[in-house]
Amino acid sequence: MLSLRQAQTPSPKQKLSTTLRSWLPILQANLETLKETLEPFCETNPFIEIRYANEEEEQKSRPKKEFFNKSSPNSATSAIEALTFSKKSLYETLEEQIIPPLFPTPKSQKIAISIIEQIDENGYYAPSKKWWEEEGIKSEEVEKIRARFAHLEPAGIGAKDLKESFLFQLNDLDLNDELYEQAKELILNLKSLEEYFDKEYFHKALKVVKSFKNPPAIEFFEDKKEAIPDLFIFEESGVLEIKLNDEFYPKVIIDCEGLDESNNFVAQKLKNASDLIDALEMRKATLYKLGLMVIEYQYDFFLGGSIKPMKLKDLADELGRNPSTISRAISNKYIACNRGVIPIKDFFSTAIDEETSNAAIKEYLQDLISKENPLKPLSDAKILSFIESKFEVKMVRRTITKYRKQLNIASSSERKKLYKFQK
Repeated sequence: MLSLRQAQTPSPKQKLSTTLRSWLPILQANLETLKETLEPFCETNPFIEIRYANEEEEQKSRPKKEFFNKSSPNSATSAIEALTFSKKSLYETLEEQIIPPLFPTPKSQKIAISIIEQIDENGYYAPSKKWWEEEGIKSEEVEKIRARFAHLEPAGIGAKDLKESFLFQLNDLDLNDELYEQAKELILNLKSLEEYFDKEYFHKALKVVKSFKNPPAIEFFEDKKEAIPDLFIFEESGVLEIKLNDEFYPKVIIDCEGLDESNNFVAQKLKNASDLIDALEMRKATLYKLGLMVIEYQYDFFLGGSIKPMKLKDLADELGRNPSTISRAISNKYIACNRGVIPIKDFFSTAIDEETSNAAIKEYLQDLISKENPLKPLSDAKILSFIESKFEVKMVRRTITKYRKQLNIASSSERKKLYKFQK
């Protein structure tokens, strides 16, 4: 019987795993949501308070009686929320406009909502499939409803491409007939601008077209909440340094003054508070070690080079953690460095081969575009040949097209038109 009981007793390693599973939400939360994750611990423990370094010093601990009187819990305050404020998203803005008289019937409203669901983050209508067939709707009906998007805000939304977006925006302006026709002709004939230089309204029409937004949802780009980095990586005296974002890191305050710590209830709550502190320290230590590993693997990147392929398993092995734990640790976490605020997961891009990452390919693609001849922009096929030659990999053209779209880079023909406008 003794051996049986011993076999059933969890080992220290098993206990650690159980504790780790209990605190995984803390590890997974980013700095914006960490306080919300911690609040349930405050609600059930009258002896702790969560405070941030940049909160006002006069903020006092909750009276212990709050716990026993079931008063409202700590509200998520302050530092993080001060950085962010809520605005309506692009899709919320559009849905609010799907009303009569533009969309007078339930059917027209249903089609309009479906169209909104197919609008990409740039504001273009980009259906991934023929969704209307699944809903038993004719494509002509869809196009009839989509044409009404020319009257929605932001102007140009729901267009299929740059030219149609400009036409939508043109229809939204109150112009005299001559100027309207010149601007329309200019949009429809972007390839032959030289024909217009002697026409009376050319320069006025060009000014009108230059005022249009591209892409149509560009004003909503600023609505995205600024990511708060967990780590800072910076160069100091020729050495790369790493620092945790302590300003936005929570601190657990334990108030046990005058308590009888031999009382079972008090002792258990104090132990829970101590475990919470340990969990936060484990989170900080894990992220700090991850940052050190990122520096080691990606040293050249922080000095201006490309991202190299990294595998979660390699880091998990070195840190003595499960890959799933590392995956949680990097989820929605960011590093701030001289190259911007970068999601940590970007350093773990899927490798095309052992030496080349998707991120490196995309970075090279952007570099090619930035140096291309404006009179003869590079086609996807040409970009593909350059990439295959540089990285000695085999790819297909549609992959290049996919990467280009992910980077919000227009096609070669559209870039050529834009270059002409920039002149």
